[in-house]
Order: sequence, then C-alpha cells, then structure tokens
Amino acid sequence: MRVFIIRKQWWTSAGCLCVAAMMFWLVSHPQAVGAAAVQRQLPIYCVEGSEEQKKVAISFDAAWGNEDTEALIQILDSYEVPATFFVVAQWVDRYPESVKALYEAGHDVMNHSTTHPHMEELPYEKMVTEVETCNDKVEAVTGVRPTLFRCPYGGYNDQVVTTVRELKMEPIQWDVDSLDWKGISANEIERNVVSKVRPGSIVLFHNAADHTPEALPNIIQTLKNEGYEFVKIADLILPQPYTIDAAGVQHPA
Repeated sequence: MRVFIIRKQWWTSAGCLCVAAMMFWLVSHPQAVGAAAVQRQLPIYCVEGSEEQKKVAISFDAAWGNEDTEALIQILDSYEVPATFFVVAQWVDRYPESVKALYEAGHDVMNHSTTHPHMEELPYEKMVTEVETCNDKVEAVTGVRPTLFRCPYGGYNDQVVTTVRELKMEPIQWDVDSLDWKGISANEIERNVVSKVRPGSIVLFHNAADHTPEALPNIIQTLKNEGYEFVKIADLILPQPYTIDAAGVQHPA
C-alpha cells in the first residue's frame, strides 16, 4: 500500500491558485455576476428615465382613514395631475363612494391587498385570496379590474412577486418615500420628495397622512417647474419585454 503525504505548504499554495483562478474568471465574465445578482424576483421600484422625457408617477396608499380624500382629489385636479391610489379591500368596503370619486376624477384605483397583511408570511392560497378579493371589490365599484399590486408594508419575497405576476398583475414598489406616514411637517415631506425624484421615479404618499395635502401643491409645482410630466404608474412602466436590475429599476429589454 502506498501512502501519499501532501505537504501543508503545497496544499495552501494550490488553494490560493484556485481562488486566484476563480477571481480571474469572475472578472473576465461580469455578465455571470450580474445574472446571479438579479436572480431574486423583484417588483418595479422605478423606471429607467431620461432628461429628455422627464416623467414621474405619484401614488397614495389608502388603508385606514378617509378624511383627506376629497382634498387630495381637488388638489390633483387643480394641477391636472393624475395619480395612482392603492386601496385595501376593507377600505373599499368602508368608503365605496370615495373609490368611485377617485375613479371618476381620472385616477387609477389599484390593489393594496384585502386585509393589509404581511404578504411574505402567507401561504400561496392566502396570497391569491388577498389579491383577488381586493380586485373583485374594486372592479365592483369602478368597473375596472386592477392591474397593479402594492404589498402592504412594502414586504415581499420571491413567492409574493411570482404569485402577483401569475395573476397577470405587476407588483409595484417606490424609489421615493415621502415619509408622510411619520407625521412629519409639510416642509419635511416636500424636501423628502423633491430632493430624490429623478426621471422615472415612483413616489409614495399615504391617504389620511397628517400633512400631505399641505405639502402636495408645492411638490407638484416645483417638479413641474423642473420640467417633469406627471403620469399614472400604469403609463410609466414598460410593457413586456423588459428587465429589472438588482436595484429594482425597470429597463427595456
């Protein structure tokens, strides 16, 4: 029987050579690194934009109160700005007249779940129920079935994103958070939005936030002065085929 003795120094040198070879391969094949980075299923956070065609979409999540819905409609109408409202089915049940008013004012009414759960914690069947029940309720009021879905709390995993797309809908996040839900001042809300918007941005506001109606006119006017065009999210996002990079930015294929 032959016994082979591998010297520790030789083994260490061989390991270093293997690591170096692997690093060289990765540097020589960056597309493989990029492919691995975007394997996770992602919603759309924003869209690739350009300075020549500066578009931005503002959105509102409606899950709780209703005290400022009419004020938001009036402000948006006065500036001729369309918006996208993501509503919870329970909110639709409580305020069907507001859902109808939003739709008749020209805004898109989209899906924000039925009971506002953490979607990533649900089994598949419950995910589907959360989405489809809200779709049914919105369609019953507006006559139009939602095509976009925003996860409550912004929480998702691969299964949530895949399930939403299986239902022929697009999952939508945001790249600009007004933080209005924190009860901050109108000036702070304005700074949070105006300082971060770029062409292709999706901005997050909330219905029934303390100072959003106060902040909204200045935000709209400032962005219009900077050359931005306001569009609904459905008109901002790209049709198939498209790609989504690791930051959630949607690009043409």
